[in-house]
Amino acid sequence: MDTKEFIQQYAVDRAGTRSLKWDALGERFHDSDLISMWVADMEFRTCDEILEAMQERIRHGVFGYSYIDDDYYSAFFDWEEKRHAFRPRKEWVRFATGVVGALYWLVNAFTQPQDSVIILTPVYYPFRNAVQDTGRHLVTCDLINTGGYFTIDYDAFETAIVEHGVKLFIQCSPHNPVGRVWTEEELDRVMGICARHNVLIVSDEIHQDIIVGEKKQIPAAIVAGGKYRGGLITVTAASKTFNLASLLHSHIIISDDELRAAYDAYAKTIHQAETNLMGAIATQAGYRCGEEWLDHVLDVVRQNYEYLKRELNEKLPSIVISPLEGTYLCLLDLRALVPPDQTRAFIQDRCRLAVDYGEWFGANFKGFVRLNLATEPRYVETAVANIIREAGKL
Repeated sequence: MDTKEFIQQYAVDRAGTRSLKWDALGERFHDSDLISMWVADMEFRTCDEILEAMQERIRHGVFGYSYIDDDYYSAFFDWEEKRHAFRPRKEWVRFATGVVGALYWLVNAFTQPQDSVIILTPVYYPFRNAVQDTGRHLVTCDLINTGGYFTIDYDAFETAIVEHGVKLFIQCSPHNPVGRVWTEEELDRVMGICARHNVLIVSDEIHQDIIVGEKKQIPAAIVAGGKYRGGLITVTAASKTFNLASLLHSHIIISDDELRAAYDAYAKTIHQAETNLMGAIATQAGYRCGEEWLDHVLDVVRQNYEYLKRELNEKLPSIVISPLEGTYLCLLDLRALVPPDQTRAFIQDRCRLAVDYGEWFGANFKGFVRLNLATEPRYVETAVANIIREAGKL
């Protein structure tokens, strides 16, 4: 199957399906007639093997209490080992109803109200929410932006940790929305700073399988031969990988015995729920059978990115496009095209696009927008054409 055939087979119209991305435009953007390129999910139905596994269980007709068996762990660990050279152990794994929920739990489990938690901005805005909603002190450290390519300001990061007595760092790897896949050297350096100052690392690796550039994804747990596992918790899910977000099933991986015992003690105070049966069934099937489907999705994302980059670089070179190494989310810097305070009027009112805005990810990033490229090429082509057309009228 080539990319065109994949799109024909798997692309779906999501309107009228209670889709947050499409059906909530009126509520979120006060305009329901927009091309939706914001929420990080896809316009492609998940792979057939996942659907078949779920349908088999539906035909069985009983959805009683269930547990995670060894076949699930085997599928999960085989996937991690093959694609990321990391093989967790069964005893390290705990489950949550989504990565965002896990972040809230971990902030509560390992910090106290008013403790400082640091994030590298611009970053996925639920990181900020997980800190502020729980009464912790948010510390932000801006990444260095060099022509759209973002890197870590290690000196500023360490200074902020020391000055604010930071207890926890929420890491984004790959980094949403700047599209970076961190190298092992970068991870080693930032995690080394945390180790020196006894800062716990929670590494959100939900986009670990969405690698579209040349760099390999390095799990935080294997950096420097696993040197930092004693101060590390990793959160992952198959939700981005196989478009399963609403099934609410994710992993918390804690290899250190003391950290895991501390988390388990906290977990007893907030939940004793079973795992999500359908989420586990879908995840296991994806890890066993979904590799070819994922590779096709990655091809679509690459082609969409290359098209967007080629067209905008040629016709609107003032727009700075961040290199897309990982995630399917492309960051554009429009500040040289329109004043930052006019970004929304340009993108939404004139170009008719629903996007994530830079200031959602960090206070200093107004004038940036994030576009979701895990979608049909026709949406990307229309979005690019609208931007070029409306820029010509400025």
